Amino acid sequence: MLEEVEGWLSSHSWSAADRPLGQLLEAKRQTGRTVSVVLPALDEEATVGAIVAVIRGELMTEAVPLVDELVVLDSGSTDRTAQVAAAAGARVVSRDSVLPRLPALPGKGEVLWRSLLATTGDIICFIDADLREFSSAFVSGIIGPLLTDPDIQFVKAMYDRPLETAGEGAGAGQGGRVTELVARPLLNLHWPQLAGFVQPLGGEYAARRSLLERLPFPVGYGVELGLLVDALHTVGLDALAQVDVGVRKHRHQDGQALGRMAAAIYRTAQLRLTRGHLVRPRLTQFDRGDEGFVPRTTEVDTEERPPMAEIPEYAARRAA
Repeated sequence: MLEEVEGWLSSHSWSAADRPLGQLLEAKRQTGRTVSVVLPALDEEATVGAIVAVIRGELMTEAVPLVDELVVLDSGSTDRTAQVAAAAGARVVSRDSVLPRLPALPGKGEVLWRSLLATTGDIICFIDADLREFSSAFVSGIIGPLLTDPDIQFVKAMYDRPLETAGEGAGAGQGGRVTELVARPLLNLHWPQLAGFVQPLGGEYAARRSLLERLPFPVGYGVELGLLVDALHTVGLDALAQVDVGVRKHRHQDGQALGRMAAAIYRTAQLRLTRGHLVRPRLTQFDRGDEGFVPRTTEVDTEERPPMAEIPEYAARRAA
């Protein structure tokens, strides 16, 4: 590990408990910064309501007005995600209603990109909508450095991520298979300044709008790695940080889904290493059928949306 990264780990890695709510509220009052929380959601009726209820009940009260805006950005759910989220107190926005002149592309990154136009906060906090046993420390922990330190621009959550298997207990620190097999080797080899991030692909992170609006957004699974790498190049390592928020429990993907995720992440890294014209790749995987293995080929997400600051509708809103 680089000496620079060792120093960064000591000075830019915190625990959520390091900044009590009272300190955050006072910093928010003094700076006047507003906070938006965004939950990108696709068929998450089982978990989204509880997450919204915790945020509203603990961080959006008269006594603790830490979060100003809570948006569930629905990307085409076919279950009751929208109804459950609205009943719990979120403002639900349909992906297709944001910037309708641009047909939406499938993928999480597309939803996060459009959320910049659907929210108004100076600080934007992204939280995955499939978390179980959710703690409000996920939000307060990662927005804390942004409220208290003007030099911090981008904050990732870090946590234990137990992998539960049938008939067995959960092992602390396990999980994050694509992180360990793909993302961490890529970062250590090509962007060693980012080697100190415990959960580089985690879906819980917060950043200043003034940074996010300048970054391109990969539309699919590569969005977390792409934003982290581009943030490093845009504002430097000392503007990045991470906060320990405890334990993250969520629905795990099957092996083939992880393969598609890995391919998209690798492609996102490759694009940033070359910045040249590359042919859209495909990934072939195999399912066992009645007569043997059957190949199934899918496109690998490679499209990216430009920095939101370049979108006329966004610029017009900012000028209004």
